[in-house]
Amino acid sequence: MLRQKSWLIVLASVLMLSLVLAGCGGSKKNSDPNQLTFMFRGGPDEQKAYNAVVEEFKKDNPGVTVKIIQTTGDQYATKLQAAITGNSIPDVFFYNPADLKAYVNSNILLDISKYIENNKEVDLKNMWADGVNFYRYDGKEVGKGALYGLPKDLGPFSLGYNKTMFEKAGIPLPDKNKPYTWDEFIKVNQELTKDTDGDGKLDQFGTGLNVQWALQAFVWSNGADWIDSTHTKVTIDEPKFIEALQFFADMQNKYKITPAIEQAQTLDTYQRWMRGELAFFPVGPWDLSTYDRELKFDYDLIPYPAGSTGKTATWIGSLGIGVSSKTANPELAAKLVTYLSASKEGQEALVKSGVQIPNLQDMAKTWAADTSTKPANKEEFLKIVTEYGRPLPGQYTYNAEWYDLFFTDIQPVIDGKMSAADYVKQEQPKMQKLLDRAVEQDQKSKK
Repeated sequence: MLRQKSWLIVLASVLMLSLVLAGCGGSKKNSDPNQLTFMFRGGPDEQKAYNAVVEEFKKDNPGVTVKIIQTTGDQYATKLQAAITGNSIPDVFFYNPADLKAYVNSNILLDISKYIENNKEVDLKNMWADGVNFYRYDGKEVGKGALYGLPKDLGPFSLGYNKTMFEKAGIPLPDKNKPYTWDEFIKVNQELTKDTDGDGKLDQFGTGLNVQWALQAFVWSNGADWIDSTHTKVTIDEPKFIEALQFFADMQNKYKITPAIEQAQTLDTYQRWMRGELAFFPVGPWDLSTYDRELKFDYDLIPYPAGSTGKTATWIGSLGIGVSSKTANPELAAKLVTYLSASKEGQEALVKSGVQIPNLQDMAKTWAADTSTKPANKEEFLKIVTEYGRPLPGQYTYNAEWYDLFFTDIQPVIDGKMSAADYVKQEQPKMQKLLDRAVEQDQKSKK
């Protein structure tokens, strides 16, 4: 999560980074034909993995140098915007697919179709179609037309459970092929919410889900959404949405299966999961290396509980690897993109590092079938990719400001101080206003 900083600090960092990047490339003047700049984000394990893969790329391409600019996730958006504003965009960089339209229409991204589609070393049919299509745009619709990058990865947001806790409590393990109903989910969570040390205070909980990243599973499985099929109307005030949001809040305030406010201040839910104090917690592929190294209990993956539709749901994220439209070395830049996203060598190294699932389908199936590595049910990740994962709602529109606003003031609902019905009544008009503006910006940018 982004922390609040004073505008003076942000401005200073933007100006400083612009000066740094200005000397790192992105301009056609005085550029070394064998030099690239690559800007990316990630935690310590991802940074280590990508540095290693870039070194392998350099070995495979003698004489090529790659200057790396790496940041943590919460700093990246600010620093990339600084580079764009300062006209010093790195040759190759990660970007959010929600920014695809704006970046193409503003001539920030290069169309790399000819370097990818005519490349015998790239088998697009062996890559996840949804991952590739996140970065296609024909000027009107995302998912069609030219390629403005390739996926860094696909990130299926799965649900994990503490297998050791279940076994210790003598509770049957969840069915990996059949999601809990909401009622069943509450019941098993209540059975696992306990005072384990007898001091009169709860210290083990069923779950602890972050509303910004887990509410989607409950809303979608209940047949609701943030936006309609035309992507022009905010639909959070519909009954099925209200029901899902209220259920989510009730997990803390009515059913008491989630740490209360004061308990969350002592330890956040991620820390509690890592300590073995939660039965259920989300798991993304980017977590695997950390969990493998630090978890002292066995865990596995299952579908999220299903609402009134009877079907599980969750989101699938992605980051793109794009090329600056101003790069002096477009072919070499596209070659780096290809190596990171679509080469067997690059994918094997990144997957082995435990920071993502393979972009290559054949490699992913082999990886998921290996039950000797945790989690055993890695197949759940692939089901999300191929069967029921969805993009986050903000990805469908010119920008995600309208969607982000929903989570800005939602804490009173989660804490039981405001009803879901009252909240959506208050927020829908404000979100609609921002969505209308995004639609207008989209139309203007195409002219």
